[in-house]
Amino acid sequence: MSTQNFTKTITATVERLSEASSLRGLFHEHREGYPLPSARALGEIIELSRATLFPGYFGQSTVSTGTLSYSIGVNVERLHRLLKEQILAGLCFGDSCGCCEDDMSCRRDKAAEVATELIARLPKIRETLATDVEAAYNGDPAATSYGEIISCYPCIKALTVYRVAHELWTLDVPLIPRILTEMAHSETGIDIHPRAQIGHHFTIDHGTGVVIGATCVIGNHVKLYQGVTLGAKSFPLDKDGNPIKGIPRHPILGDNVIVYANATILGRITIGEGSVIGANVWVTQDLEPHTKKYKKEETDN
Repeated sequence: MSTQNFTKTITATVERLSEASSLRGLFHEHREGYPLPSARALGEIIELSRATLFPGYFGQSTVSTGTLSYSIGVNVERLHRLLKEQILAGLCFGDSCGCCEDDMSCRRDKAAEVATELIARLPKIRETLATDVEAAYNGDPAATSYGEIISCYPCIKALTVYRVAHELWTLDVPLIPRILTEMAHSETGIDIHPRAQIGHHFTIDHGTGVVIGATCVIGNHVKLYQGVTLGAKSFPLDKDGNPIKGIPRHPILGDNVIVYANATILGRITIGEGSVIGANVWVTQDLEPHTKKYKKEETDN
């Protein structure tokens, strides 16, 4: 191809890619002075959160009881700064910070306030994660120590990110919570929407392929195995035929429920306390408490 033809092709392609009609819903116009979310910074937030919540297992490996307060202090200070920056980016990405329109100083104040509140919630997050570690250890005969659970098990890595992201979600931070949980999804194969509500002593054995939808409500002492889907059965449509957003459409799991590998539970149904759902089962209707539902085995005559 000649230089002239190459230039014409490039020019025509750029013009087509810049047409407004082809960009509808696909173009986020950046406003000058507004920060954008940073994958690198959010990755560091994940690492700092893990290092702060599980000191000695992530981040600085030489931490000791004598340097613990210093190490946590350094981590928390940097975590707070990064959170402020990324929460601000989320607020700028969203339509409004909820307090005033187009006021950067207001957005900065809001970001600092939310970042501080998230830091204040870290002790409670750790308390809940401690129950998740306990549940994983007690639920797996192969586990030899809590240290093995924290260091190796993907469910703890995913839950750490989810529990931080969930708090950001409850604090009305746009976009950032979802990016965090999708980063954990890429790392662990466990997909938990930050809006989902999950109780204490929660564990996922193996973890790969688990999906927990946005409006799921999961009780305490619940255990899932790999490949479990807690999803939506259907999407109600508005008068224009578009899915209605924001309505509860995912399952509710009561306390002490166990769901085995590759089971699929769909719709806004309730799985009663103490129920057990076997592998490869589809459930689309409510189950009474202490129900056992298994896939019937085919037998040869």
